[in-house]
Amino acid sequence: MKVDELKLLAIDALEDIKADDIEVLDVREMTDVTDLMIIATGKSTRQVKALATSVAMQAKAADHPPLGVEGEDVGEWALVDLGDVIVHIMTPQMRTTYSLEKLWSVSNDIEPTE
Repeated sequence: MKVDELKLLAIDALEDIKADDIEVLDVREMTDVTDLMIIATGKSTRQVKALATSVAMQAKAADHPPLGVEGEDVGEWALVDLGDVIVHIMTPQMRTTYSLEKLWSVSNDIEPTE
């Protein structure tokens, strides 16, 4: 399955369960682990679990089962590894705490050191 197809599949699965603040980060230039990271917020631990399940089930139905699913047992955060796309789902508090968008962003304002 192509990266763009995986991205759309994951976003559709997240939107089906009403995820908030879905953001897609292209991290190809920063890591060899994955191409895209999708970050989404669930309003509650129950919704985080449902979102992770939705992504995993839709991926399986598309004949692309996840390589792994982590954290859904607790519900504060979950990670669904689809290979070229990794989906992070968190409660609002966890999303603020981990601030993955900042971690995986590179500022153009940084001056190179000589």
